Amino acid sequence: MSLPVQPSPRKRRRDGTDNGPARKKRIALLAVAATVALILVAVAALLFLPTRQNPSAAPSSAPAVSTPAPTPDKPLPPAPAVTYYKQAGPPAGSPLQGVEPLKLAVSGDQVGTSLPTGLTGISLEATDLGDEDLSSSNPSMVKLLSELDQPVLRFGGNAVDRRFFWTSSNESIPAGYSGDAAHPVRAVGPADLTRLNTLLQATGARVSLTVDLAHYDPARAADMMKHATAILGDRLLSFTVGNEPNGFVFNGVRKDGYSLEKYLTELKAYAKAIYAVAPNLPISGPGAYDQKWWQPFVDVDIPQKKILSFHHYPQYSCDGSDPIASPTLANLMDRKIHDRAADYHRAAVDVGKKAGLETWLPETGIAACPGSNETSKTHASALWTVDYALNAAQLGITQVGFHSSMLACKGGPPMSAICSAGSYPQGNGAMSGRANFFGMSMLGGLGEGKFLKVNSTGGGLAYSYAVQHADGSTSVVIVNENNPETAAQTDVTIDLPGRPLTGTMSQLTGPSYGAQDATQIDGAASEPVPLADRPTVPGFVYGERTQKIKLTAGTATVLNFTY
Repeated sequence: MSLPVQPSPRKRRRDGTDNGPARKKRIALLAVAATVALILVAVAALLFLPTRQNPSAAPSSAPAVSTPAPTPDKPLPPAPAVTYYKQAGPPAGSPLQGVEPLKLAVSGDQVGTSLPTGLTGISLEATDLGDEDLSSSNPSMVKLLSELDQPVLRFGGNAVDRRFFWTSSNESIPAGYSGDAAHPVRAVGPADLTRLNTLLQATGARVSLTVDLAHYDPARAADMMKHATAILGDRLLSFTVGNEPNGFVFNGVRKDGYSLEKYLTELKAYAKAIYAVAPNLPISGPGAYDQKWWQPFVDVDIPQKKILSFHHYPQYSCDGSDPIASPTLANLMDRKIHDRAADYHRAAVDVGKKAGLETWLPETGIAACPGSNETSKTHASALWTVDYALNAAQLGITQVGFHSSMLACKGGPPMSAICSAGSYPQGNGAMSGRANFFGMSMLGGLGEGKFLKVNSTGGGLAYSYAVQHADGSTSVVIVNENNPETAAQTDVTIDLPGRPLTGTMSQLTGPSYGAQDATQIDGAASEPVPLADRPTVPGFVYGERTQKIKLTAGTATVLNFTY
């Protein structure tokens, strides 16, 4: 609305009479000028006033949209000079099979689960507590555990109920225990826990212990936990009663018609005795691979805080009776094995979640079959490890322990993630990681955070995850399990939740599924390059929400973006 204009006096000639024609001309010019001024005012209002809805539009009964009106992105600081990651290309020679492009839309919305510090840990036999190489004086062991970023060392396995004897008073091992050169009977005492603690202190690692259930003795178990809590302090996370008690009746560990009901009765006695000396120490259990044992453990009336734990080996069909679960490379690199594991893990998480319990997977590996098979020590095992652990964590599992051994690399268990140099059986204590350990190391360098929702299409045999870190950065992990000998590079398009200022890359590679001792990270047989020193993603476009990259088959890639 404009204000009224005051009329000005009409101009007269000096003789007092009006100048007719001149006056009319001036009036016409003034009218034109006023009209132009009004138009300019109106245009200025349209240009500089805030945008308003059309006042003539009919009122809407729909709720107001919470998303703000789009505004131009703020100017970004100048792009820094960068060095691009040099990715290993596909093999030369025969034509390669094309792979459907992979498209990822990374949301800013969280899944509701977390990637914890030290997700992947090492599971060892209880008798390994007596191994002098588990010490801060062993630099190779310090290096390996440091790569995993505060992992959990879990001690249990078959040995705990067969060849393990705890004594705090230097007792002799009773009759009835039997072992061999590779699997000796061992007495373990407080001095062994003190030595182990030096390793935990040097690496930030933590520990979970298992007590012998086969040789029923709640008082001895309580004595062990009394010393363990005093020596290890808050680095001791939990204790478990027996290893896979659901199998006692099948493997001859107990020959008294062992049952779930008997286990629960004995569990109560152990829990009561240990609670009397270590009331703040949680109990994890049942440590069984039979789902029927999970809920009864959750429901049993014991005083300790509980953690639901279960064991899982996806390739368990050693006789081939379940073709999908037979230990073959074809099965390992098949989506069915991924989906089966996800279903099993989800079932465990659901039981724990309903009871308000944390869920652990303290003993796992590719195959439960003894000896070597075609998946042993292979690059495929490294790819599987990355995907298996990340998928477990995204479902809600907070600790994953890959079962391993301190024995020699040559002749020792081929599925072990770590092994010793030197002659069989015990080696010389110079420890190194196999291919599956490299997969664990990739996750150790990832850092904790919250899983983000990812919409994924295409990509063939590939699995994708996204994690938001406390500093606001995003890590995108792509496990490209397409065959590195036959598949072409995959074209990947990633839509990010923000405008990235930096994008860095780390990658696990190998020449073939079956290649042994050939897995590398960032071009070397070592841990990932530290995040601050990683090169830039090839083709990274500064400030663009949509990024594109080609990824070689048979790789696990970590892309980190800051905003």
